[in-house]
Amino acid sequence: MVTPMVSDPFSGLIGQPQAVQLLTAAIAQERVAPAYLFVGAPGIGRRLAARAFAECLLQGGLQNQDGSDRGQHLRQRIAEGNHPDLLWVEPTYLHQGQLLTAAEAEEQGVKRRTPPQIRLEQIRRIAQFLGRPPLEAPRSVIVLDDANTMAEAAANGLLKTLEEPGRATLMLIAPSLDSLLPTLVSRCQTIPFRRLEPAAIAQVLTQVGQTELLEQPDILALAQGSPGEAIANWQHLQTIPPEILEAIATLPTTMRSALELARTLAAQPPETQLWLVDYWQQKLWYTHQQAAALPHLEQARRCLLTFVQPRLVWDVTLLNLLELVQ
Repeated sequence: MVTPMVSDPFSGLIGQPQAVQLLTAAIAQERVAPAYLFVGAPGIGRRLAARAFAECLLQGGLQNQDGSDRGQHLRQRIAEGNHPDLLWVEPTYLHQGQLLTAAEAEEQGVKRRTPPQIRLEQIRRIAQFLGRPPLEAPRSVIVLDDANTMAEAAANGLLKTLEEPGRATLMLIAPSLDSLLPTLVSRCQTIPFRRLEPAAIAQVLTQVGQTELLEQPDILALAQGSPGEAIANWQHLQTIPPEILEAIATLPTTMRSALELARTLAAQPPETQLWLVDYWQQKLWYTHQQAAALPHLEQARRCLLTFVQPRLVWDVTLLNLLELVQ
């Protein structure tokens, strides 16, 4: 979602009035908590809210001191990640001793066999970042994107930082409360984010120039109230080979076709395989009403997430689906 270039940092956050009210009240009343937990599904405005809140914290209030130009400049620095008092932490891959974000790994063509995670080294970097006073702003701001990906050692290390953050505010972004350690949750003020209603989704997609998605009911249904997910799903769909989309339009009818499809699916990148599980479930349920197939695909997802050999996962899954049509 794109933030309009106006003075109100929260003006681009659509469909989240409760979150906006809680965050703006904290600033207006000068009762900013040491840590916040932005909870909700991906693609509904959590990161946009984090950037807007960071802008307010870094400039010391809700209103720009010197007009909208100053706010626009600060917003641009936040978006580019070059403000000295802002640290934005993303999950990383470990490749040849280097930590790479998902974007960096894709740019370098790194093969990704496991999902990225926030690592202990990154938590130690937060401690180092907070070891110096803010350079330009009234306080330092740290955002942990996808905080639910923290390894256990990293989560335990973050606890110490949350206990004594100093002149800093931390924001953790996660899909649910139970995706984090209870001890982390207890040290944060929770800011809930809700899935958007159809009218709000249409407003967001129109705002970002993605109106063609309003004519894609399958993609919108798969997104489940998340315009960001709708955009990501549409982009992902464009990368899937047409033969795969044709093959998963229904269930396999022969053993040969099942095993051939299993081989093809297992050769896809891990994130593509997981996305195809979601997409296939969506197609089977809403288009074909084949509910009996859904548990088999859900089991495939669980196995893929626990790093079972993909070819074995798909062989078993496709053969089980084959039995449903014989």
